[in-house]
Amino acid sequence: MKRYSMLTMVMLALAVAASAQEKGENESHIYVPGKVKTALRQKYPESKNVTWEKENGNYEANWGGTSGEDHSVQFTPSGTFIEIVDAIPVKELPAAVFTYVKDHYKNSRVTEAGKVTDARGRHFFEAEVRGRDVIFDENGSFVKSEK
Repeated sequence: MKRYSMLTMVMLALAVAASAQEKGENESHIYVPGKVKTALRQKYPESKNVTWEKENGNYEANWGGTSGEDHSVQFTPSGTFIEIVDAIPVKELPAAVFTYVKDHYKNSRVTEAGKVTDARGRHFFEAEVRGRDVIFDENGSFVKSEK
């Protein structure tokens, strides 16, 4: 009986280890479809130490820099590219962004910034204010706010 219990525990430990290895150490315990992982490797072969999040039903890969989030790219579950956000210093945002934030988010400041490139090649700016992403066009004109 002891031998059977020991064998069961060993097999369970091996199954857990194999599952953890298959999932990948940086996937934050979410399942990322193979198509999404393949799309990331093909489009951004330089991506290393990727962490994954799920956002609005899509998959977001983050990598690079000291925070591990200098690059943030989103794909649909089928692996279709949506957009990439490359972190930039807050001071590189257009002046119109700061005016908008001052007028619409009293006593708040931009805590993070990024340059967005969507699937069509269009460029936007992203400013994090009060934990939400505020999107601006290339000239700094307000486009939308996302949570």
